[in-house]
Amino acid sequence: MTFLQEIFSKIIIIENKDHLQIITTVLLVVIFWLIYKFIFKFIFKRIHNLHSRYRFKKISVYFLFFLGFFFLFKIWFEGFKSPATFLGIFSAGIAIALKDVLVDIAAWVFIIFKRPFEVGDRIQIGEHKGDVIDARVFEFTILEVGNWVDAEQSTGRIIHVPNSKVFSEALANYSKGFHYIWNEIPVLLTFESNWQNAKKILEKIIVKHTASVTKEAEKGVKEAAHKFMIKYTKLTPIIYTSVKDSGILLTLRHLCDPRERRGQLHLVWENILTEFAKHQDIDFAYPTTRFYNDFTEGNTKNARKN
Repeated sequence: MTFLQEIFSKIIIIENKDHLQIITTVLLVVIFWLIYKFIFKFIFKRIHNLHSRYRFKKISVYFLFFLGFFFLFKIWFEGFKSPATFLGIFSAGIAIALKDVLVDIAAWVFIIFKRPFEVGDRIQIGEHKGDVIDARVFEFTILEVGNWVDAEQSTGRIIHVPNSKVFSEALANYSKGFHYIWNEIPVLLTFESNWQNAKKILEKIIVKHTASVTKEAEKGVKEAAHKFMIKYTKLTPIIYTSVKDSGILLTLRHLCDPRERRGQLHLVWENILTEFAKHQDIDFAYPTTRFYNDFTEGNTKNARKN
């Protein structure tokens, strides 16, 4: 029987042990509630600094919670008097309460030794994508790219991601193994355009802008093949031809550095626009609406009579 139970048993004559534990628990909760009210009525209001008030509130709540937790265990568990039992139960409680923190630490160890990414790598984990700029025990930080900004460019936002995400979310690393990504540029032409000539022009343009990348990529594939099962039979640019509702689609597929994607898109499109402007038989397709006048000569006369 605990010290509090001895006091309450003298004040209230109760022979049943279970009833005494229940009453003691209720009285203990009331006491702590009164302490809580006293603190926030007479002390909390005297603190005017917002940050100090926030810290004081958090510390007070946590202190009262753990103190109450301690006394409740003392009341309901007889074996809790043993220091070893106390430490065992306390450790179990801490493990449950700090489960996410412990998983973050385990994930940090995994990141250190397995190295799924390093500071400086561009990664995507879950819905977040960006360059890793910091890695700590509980979280890593990325400088976001993409989202509302096109072509893999930075948004300027810094995102803190818990380390535990490496266990629960798919992780894509742009910088590990093969350092390039495949990019596609769709060019839609009208059905009346000379698409064969347009395809030759596009081939010259894309080869011109990706020649150096292709050579570096070939070396990168050979290096990555020692560690990963990466096999590409063709690394040179290619143009695929297909037909859509509104025209002929020529799709340029090529390798590029993810950090240079937008700059390369800019140069390629400027070159395409310049070259296509020189040819009268090549036109871009865009959504249009056609109206047909189906009035025949007889229908026109009847329309005039009416």
